[in-house]
Amino acid sequence: MSNATIQTLKTMLAYLDDAKKYQSLRDVLQSLPAPDLAPVFEDLPPEKRPVLFRLCPKDQAAALFAELTPQTQQSLIEELSDRELAAVVAELCADDAADLVEEMPAGVVRRILAQADPRTRQTINELLKYPQDSAGGAMTPEFMDLRPGWTVRRALAELRAHGFDKETINTCYVTAPDRTLLGEVSLRALVLARDEGCPVQALMQPDPVRVGTAADREEVSRLFEKYGLLAIPVVDTENRLVGIVTVDDAMTILQDEVSEDIDKMNAVAPTDKPYFRRSMWELYRSRAPWLLFLMLSATFSSLVIRGYEDALAAVTALTAYIPMLTDTGGNAGSQSTSTIIRGLAVGEIAPRDLGRILWREGRVALLCGATLAVCNFAKVVWLDGVAAPVALVISLTLVCTVLLSQLIGGVLPVLARRVGIDPAVMASPIITTIVDTTTLLIYFNFARLLLHLA
Repeated sequence: MSNATIQTLKTMLAYLDDAKKYQSLRDVLQSLPAPDLAPVFEDLPPEKRPVLFRLCPKDQAAALFAELTPQTQQSLIEELSDRELAAVVAELCADDAADLVEEMPAGVVRRILAQADPRTRQTINELLKYPQDSAGGAMTPEFMDLRPGWTVRRALAELRAHGFDKETINTCYVTAPDRTLLGEVSLRALVLARDEGCPVQALMQPDPVRVGTAADREEVSRLFEKYGLLAIPVVDTENRLVGIVTVDDAMTILQDEVSEDIDKMNAVAPTDKPYFRRSMWELYRSRAPWLLFLMLSATFSSLVIRGYEDALAAVTALTAYIPMLTDTGGNAGSQSTSTIIRGLAVGEIAPRDLGRILWREGRVALLCGATLAVCNFAKVVWLDGVAAPVALVISLTLVCTVLLSQLIGGVLPVLARRVGIDPAVMASPIITTIVDTTTLLIYFNFARLLLHLA
């Protein structure tokens, strides 16, 4: 939904509310799906949200509530009565209810749990046992399970009776009485079965793709792309089915992981809050520590330059090309590291491929460095009028800088993955800081050797 549409709807809803035209308001609200209505709600004045929220049908209100930001959810909860809050919690999916409890302050959590029925409270507590970044933390326990001996007729009857409360019924799971996962069967297979007396076991796909509760949720989300699935069953250590992760959850996970990686690659502490929902103090805290670390690490470059002050004084032309060399090294390293980080993220590259990465990046770096060196030599000699020996120093430094930068950029993310660190941390700012110092060392040593400087 565009910003113009959001603004138009917001104005319309505010006008109808002021005019007390509640039936028209209800009609407008019911015509909008929750994902489109949520941004409109976010932009409304806080005092208008409760009135409009109460006009939504129960199922739409729950879907809308799940789409809102934690801050808006909290302000809305504070305005709802206990009865209204109980109705919302009862309509929420189990995983959405658990997410809500995880995001709210302790006082709000106590009120939510007090209004939840015992079964919902137990389900929420069970989901909260799992780490947030695990398959168990991302799953929902609302799945449709069938028994292998049931007939197609019995299975369809169970779907009609209990399917409304499930996250999805496109894929049903065949389990033993002790909840051991035996296989899966699609709704398509059940509906198109010609013999309604056929047992479910005859239609099921045995040994489906599954994950454990402790599996990393990012790895789980990649399985959706690999196998083209709509849901993945989650089992415990005894292969008992405890929940499913659906494709919409996988998309949310991937979006969160991409946002986190972008923050880390730009030396910003990751957060799941929208930009305008973060205070200036929060923005400061997410940026200042990294900037301070990078500033202190950049002092090594200053120490190198101070150590070669005499060489720079003897050949002043060397000074003019320092920014170009350091920038080129940083850019080359960033190209390499961003390619490797993406390869690690999507599973194209594994830590065991380090040797192949070095061989590949080394050859590419030599080609890129040679191209830059030739072009730079011609430019420095013919356009800048610099002596050929100085131009040779600059060009040789370019070759070595590009080679070293791309090798470092290729190696650091892989080593980070091996030791359990997020490879995104080894992105542009870190690479640039390392490469700046090494570039200057290469540059001044070439100058000392080729120009016979002290």
